[in-house]
Amino acid sequence: MGEWITVIALVVAGILLLIAEVLFVPGTTLVGILGVGCAIFGVYLSFEYFGTATASWFTVGSTIGFALALYYSFKSKTWERFSLKDTNSGKVNENLTSTLEVGLEGIAISSLKPVGKAEIKDVVYEVKTLGEYVDSGQSLKIIKIDKNNIIVEPIN
Repeated sequence: MGEWITVIALVVAGILLLIAEVLFVPGTTLVGILGVGCAIFGVYLSFEYFGTATASWFTVGSTIGFALALYYSFKSKTWERFSLKDTNSGKVNENLTSTLEVGLEGIAISSLKPVGKAEIKDVVYEVKTLGEYVDSGQSLKIIKIDKNNIIVEPIN
């Protein structure tokens, strides 16, 4: 009885891992390889424990069971509740630095190591230095603006 449980558990685990590979983690192949390994090992054990005739029927039954499980799971839209229905409505604010210019001064509101936050013209920006560390509260000056990168240096 214990042999049957082991064999069936391995094949069912293999089928579940293969379905997970197809539906949840496509492209990783690791889950799929583990699923195939479990199923093959379960079939191998069925040959070891029960002989060729019984194991052959078990192999055919496992293959048909996997095909039916996959077919009905796709047909009945079972997995649709796991899929993402919303779209990403986020956007990049590309005009964030349009009001800034080289030479403006501000204050570091976090330590810059070399990236951090600074307040310039009463607005908080993410800024970066050319490699030096700047303590919070220190005065800064913009030395370069490259797209959305604001490069600053400390004012001594």
